[in-house]
Amino acid sequence: MDAETLSKNLQHFNGSEQYYKHFLGLLYTDGVKYLAENAEAYWLIDAIVSYQHRLRKVRSLSEFQLWFLHVGDKHEFIKPKSPNDAVLTCWEDTPTPETKPAIIQQIPYTEFPLPEMKLFLRDRVLLLPSEN
Repeated sequence: MDAETLSKNLQHFNGSEQYYKHFLGLLYTDGVKYLAENAEAYWLIDAIVSYQHRLRKVRSLSEFQLWFLHVGDKHEFIKPKSPNDAVLTCWEDTPTPETKPAIIQQIPYTEFPLPEMKLFLRDRVLLLPSEN
């Protein structure tokens, strides 16, 4: 699916009729499932889930996490090591240049169609911002 169609379609998710369970226990919404299927990005869910054992021990991240995937170097201050790669970050709150993310994962190669993606993890449920 091309980036423009995917971006438009993701805007229509505003709640979830069903939750899906990752094999490591995290739940995710209809919108996240749609994103994973249509952007071929189940790896993104896997990456976020892989950090949960560590992040649940951090009081400020145990109930809410803000995840950003940035592809390329267009963002003001969140940039992958190489301009053609991606970086996945986790934050307590809205990122600023002065704050350090809780997680930074460099992704050396991806065909993810969007230049950026924001996801929330609230009470062990991964969701799109529009589903919050």
